[in-house]
Amino acid sequence: MALFGRKTREDDTATGAESTAVTRQAPAPPAPTPPATGAAATGAAATGAAATGTPPTGAPGTGAVAASTHDLVKVYGTGSTQVVALEGVNVQIYAGEFTAIMGPSGSGKSTLMHCMAGLDYVTQGGVVIGGVNLSQLNDKALTALRRDKVGFVFQSFNLIPTLTAQENIMLPLSIAGRKPEPQWYDTVISATGLGDRLTHKPTELSGGQQQRVACARALMSRPDIVFADEPTGNLDSRSGAEVLGFLRRSVDQFGQTIVMVTHDPVAASYTDRVIFLADGHVVSELREPTPEKVLETMTALDRQAKERLAATSAGV
Repeated sequence: MALFGRKTREDDTATGAESTAVTRQAPAPPAPTPPATGAAATGAAATGAAATGTPPTGAPGTGAVAASTHDLVKVYGTGSTQVVALEGVNVQIYAGEFTAIMGPSGSGKSTLMHCMAGLDYVTQGGVVIGGVNLSQLNDKALTALRRDKVGFVFQSFNLIPTLTAQENIMLPLSIAGRKPEPQWYDTVISATGLGDRLTHKPTELSGGQQQRVACARALMSRPDIVFADEPTGNLDSRSGAEVLGFLRRSVDQFGQTIVMVTHDPVAASYTDRVIFLADGHVVSELREPTPEKVLETMTALDRQAKERLAATSAGV
């Protein structure tokens, strides 16, 4: 069994990462129609991208691979209680793109994200981020990679309640003993619209503002890749749209690579690409998604899942 190592208390503090156990997913609320994505959006953002300096992991459309899985298998339990969550999954996440992972409940989408982010171990196969094979890292090296190369945004925000917004944003860099690049700090704070909220503590912020603090924290270290697990799940439609709009802009303007798990077809339509899972397998992929196309695919997958369950129950 390939083991990435257990997540440490330092990880929880530095990244806001939740338990390595699979998190329960909640449907994200609907959001207003998203802005244009793909080539048009990228072109429109070209001037902004040039102004913000070198992007973390290449630019959209380069085809460079930011992260990948190879014959990934994840099994929980043993014997009669064994559950195969992922079975032979091969996925490539391209640099400078916004990718959504979707699928029916129990499809393995959150498990896939946790394994790719180094938050959970794999039973077989491998995960590579930025050319580094995670299964070859010890606990200390894996902690450093998660802190320096990976950003996390979770549904529950995971902010430290006794710290101000600014202190929460700076926490991963503070723990690493690093200072932010002044221009990048100003860019991120401006992009998130948090300039007048930096001295406020989480209880003094709205849900949308708290999630934007979490987004700023994820981006401040200029990670190779950001993993977002249902980032709009606890937000109303307006706040959700603000967060999704920021994530979209961080790709178009900063060249950031983002992987987002979501149930919401509207949220998925903000992305460049949607990967669909069912029963632990990648079963479909969609480029230039629209809410209608995503919903159509999800409806078909749900119907197929019910048909398989009925066949199993009937002993077919």
